[in-house]
Amino acid sequence: IFNSTDVEDIKTRINALSSTTTPQWGKMSVDQMLAHLNVAYDMAYTDQYKKPGAIGKLFLKLFVKKAVVGPKPYPKNGRTAPDFIISDQRDFEAEKKKLLSYIDKTRDLGKTHFENRESHSFGPLSSNEWNVLFSKHLDHHLTQFGV
Repeated sequence: IFNSTDVEDIKTRINALSSTTTPQWGKMSVDQMLAHLNVAYDMAYTDQYKKPGAIGKLFLKLFVKKAVVGPKPYPKNGRTAPDFIISDQRDFEAEKKKLLSYIDKTRDLGKTHFENRESHSFGPLSSNEWNVLFSKHLDHHLTQFGV
């Protein structure tokens, strides 16, 4: 997510989506999927989501962090955290524009900005863990929608 060539590949995949693209699995529409992807960036860049308390954060670090920032791909139809569930219809173009902007911002800030930066749910992460968190999530859902 910090490499310009890789970011351009991700953006090409996102730009291949249309408002009528359907998933190969799962229940989200394409506009909901884009909004879902934006939640991870919203958590990294804004305070709009309530942070978990000490016990919740400990649980997330012990039982969820490895799945999110580790190398193993996400399973199809896996469970998601409540904040990431998007059940209403969203504006496809607005969500797409927001996601592309977040991806550019992340690339431009670069690895150094993210080294040991506090995560919403997991505490400090290395820049490599941030890279996996963002890129693995993007790849999972872009693959879900066939791009």
